[in-house]
Amino acid sequence: MSVPRYRPARLFLTEKQRSFEPVIASTPDLPVVDWSGVGQVAPVLVEATGGGLPAADVVVITWADAEWAAMQHVFCASGVAMPYSAKNTGTWSGWTKYSVGMPAASVSGWDYWGEWRLVEIAGRRVLLWKSNTHLDFPGQSQLTAMMQILIQEVKPGLVVSIGTAGGAMVTDHVGTVRAVSAGTLYEPGKAQGGWPVYSNAWSAASTVLHKAGFASLLLPVPTTESDLAGLVTQFNSYYGSSYSIFDLDPDGLNTGDTVPKFFDETGGAVSLLTTPTFVVGTTAGTYGTYACIEMDDAILGDVCKAAGVAFGFVRNVSDPVQSAALPAEVQGSWGSAVYDTYGIYTSFNGALAAWATLIATS
Repeated sequence: MSVPRYRPARLFLTEKQRSFEPVIASTPDLPVVDWSGVGQVAPVLVEATGGGLPAADVVVITWADAEWAAMQHVFCASGVAMPYSAKNTGTWSGWTKYSVGMPAASVSGWDYWGEWRLVEIAGRRVLLWKSNTHLDFPGQSQLTAMMQILIQEVKPGLVVSIGTAGGAMVTDHVGTVRAVSAGTLYEPGKAQGGWPVYSNAWSAASTVLHKAGFASLLLPVPTTESDLAGLVTQFNSYYGSSYSIFDLDPDGLNTGDTVPKFFDETGGAVSLLTTPTFVVGTTAGTYGTYACIEMDDAILGDVCKAAGVAFGFVRNVSDPVQSAALPAEVQGSWGSAVYDTYGIYTSFNGALAAWATLIATS
């Protein structure tokens, strides 16, 4: 078994869904970042010395390939535009695989915890981590162990998880970014009120995220009417269906906002939902009390809270809520198509927002 590269298990149900690769015409590069617009400079690459993982003030974790491409661009190579095709890149120069302490009885297809690179941001050492360990594969115990190792070896004061998420709010267009500092773990068979919540008081209130001009750094997700129409045509051809864009996207949420929206809901009162299986929010408001839906963060929150380490989650909506009128399999298939098409753009904005939360303002 192998880990799906860039479509999270919360979306796909079958190999057929994983194999659908839509094509669009509007694919601008991720732009050069003008850090001076918020009075800052680009992150500085740091060469780590010695063996093992280096000590750092912060660990920033991402998960899938499109998210990794955006992290690489924003944190490591923002002075050069990045092409859309980078969303499928599975390796980047300068990153180091880490496999120390892997369980003796390992899982087939899983042979390292993740890959790392070190940068400096506003005087803080930041370990970037591309995880190869997930809640859905190889599982919760391994994800817990990975987070424990990172805390033990890196000794961070803060852990931030970033990347794509499914929409839960019925007003969130593709590309919306939400930052929270709490995660709820979905537990099948248990009443929603009994699902465990892991929260802390970490806040991004006094950071560059709220600085005038920050929004100008964000890239409007380049959804066009013709591209979305073409996506529907490809979708129907591949799946043998006959849906319209109004069937698949009744509220127009797959069209990005002219200016991407971001919401700082840190402080612990608002939670995202972590699920190890197929779960999507719908236009009926399913899971609408949560900021978004993703696959790993509540587990990280559990480990960090136990260790006394602050944590936050900065997630970008790569696939908005699905039409409640559609069958579950179609919801997953359409969400997966939107995710694959626009995930690198939504992740660029999410990575920028995460960077901004790491820099305090007076």
